[in-house]
Amino acid sequence: MDGGTVKTTPANRPSSIDRHVGARIRERRIMLGLSQQQMADMIGVTYQQAHKYERGINRISAGRLFEITRVLNVPITYFFEGLDGADDESMNPRQRMCLELARNFASISNQRHQEALSQLARALASQQ
Repeated sequence: MDGGTVKTTPANRPSSIDRHVGARIRERRIMLGLSQQQMADMIGVTYQQAHKYERGINRISAGRLFEITRVLNVPITYFFEGLDGADDESMNPRQRMCLELARNFASISNQRHQEALSQLARALASQQ
């Protein structure tokens, strides 16, 4: 083996747990209306690294995961919910709709429009 070659073994490859944690990070980031660049800046990594975390391509160290919990304002257990055999990796239609709603809301640049939409949602919710 030459000095610059690193042997990749199955133990070094991200697992389904890494992908699950990455997906949970992505879901929460979108719910908060943060871009990948914003989150990357907040946790002190590059955009590319944040992208790799969310895809489960790169593993996340304990210290970095702790920092992500602080930025996303969730307990560390949030990232592991659904790993106990439940098939949480595929979102149900309501979860998908909520995620899409959060993504669309975050892309509205006019604050007055955001406030109007928020008031509409509150009014509709109170009619139940």
